[in-house]
Formats: sequence, C-alpha cells, structure tokens
Amino acid sequence: MILSSTERKGDARERLLARLLDVFGEALPTPEVSLREIAARTETSHALLRYHFGSLPGVLAAMLGAQRSRDNEALFEATRHGTFDDLVMAIWRSYTRPEQLSRTRGFFHVVALAAYRPEDFGEFIGSLDDLTKMLASLAEREGLDAEEALTTATVTVAAIRGLLLQEVLAPAVSSEDAVALILRMRAGPHPAK
Repeated sequence: MILSSTERKGDARERLLARLLDVFGEALPTPEVSLREIAARTETSHALLRYHFGSLPGVLAAMLGAQRSRDNEALFEATRHGTFDDLVMAIWRSYTRPEQLSRTRGFFHVVALAAYRPEDFGEFIGSLDDLTKMLASLAEREGLDAEEALTTATVTVAAIRGLLLQEVLAPAVSSEDAVALILRMRAGPHPAK
C-alpha cells in the first residue's frame, strides 16, 4: 500500500509530537525556549519542527492539545459514573497539581496568542469546548434540559479557567473554596431553615 504525501506527513507529525510529549512529559517548554533548543532536547531538527508545527506557539499548541485530550479521557473515565460535581472537582484537582503548573501557564500563553491570531490556532480553539461537552452531558444526565445543561457547563468551565488564572497569578488565594462555592451556587438557593 502506498501512502499519499499527506498521510506520510501526518504520520511524521504524530511521531514527532509523540517524541515531544515523551521528552517533556506533563510539562510544556517555556515560551523563552527556542525551537532550536526544543529540537536539541528531542534530538530532531529545528527545520522539522518548523515544517510540522510552524513555530514555537504551534509546538506548544499541539503539545497542549494532545496533553489535554489525554487528561480529558482520564477525567471522563474516572468520573464516568460520577456526578457533575465530581467531575468539576476532578478537573480542579487535576489542573492544580504542582506538576501541572507549567502546563497551566502554557495554556494561558497559548490562549492569549490564539486571541490575537485565531486563524493560526483552529485545532486548539476547537478543543476548548471538550470539558464543557463532558460537563453538559453529566448535567443532562442529572436532569437538566440540553440548553440549561450547556449553559451551566459553559459558566462552570469559564469559572474554573478564571480560578486557574488566579491560581497562576496569585496562588495564595484559596481557590478550592471558590470551586466549592461555584458548585453550591449551581445547586441554587436553599430554603431557610
């Protein structure tokens, strides 16, 4: 079987991405690192990185996309039989682990770049709703109609991301308490006792 050049390019890109993920693990290279430095660490060429990913932001976005996809699969599997609240807390705990700090910073770096050049980050932007869809599915399972479930999930993910940004910028704030407050607010007002 003869592969088209597009298929071969895709396979080579995937192999290179796998190598990047193997070398950097759960972390992301910092924005100060050059493509040449990343190429040296991954024992590949800077030209090959540029060919497959375009630039350092392209490398970061591809790595982040693959890491987040893996995370989302693990989160979904861990909470398959859990509740909306279980998944929210699992998301929070997953992304606030100390070893995730570099990746959380990288996420906000890539988001900022994508805000200025969305046309260069289509795949990354398309993946941003993955957690929202997972949460909306759980909210529907718990009895919300589709529209309310999606709205609830969207607001929850936005709040989590805002709190993660707070965690990166001012980690002394007790954000886990804020996540618990978001979940209580989602439950609605409780009658006075």
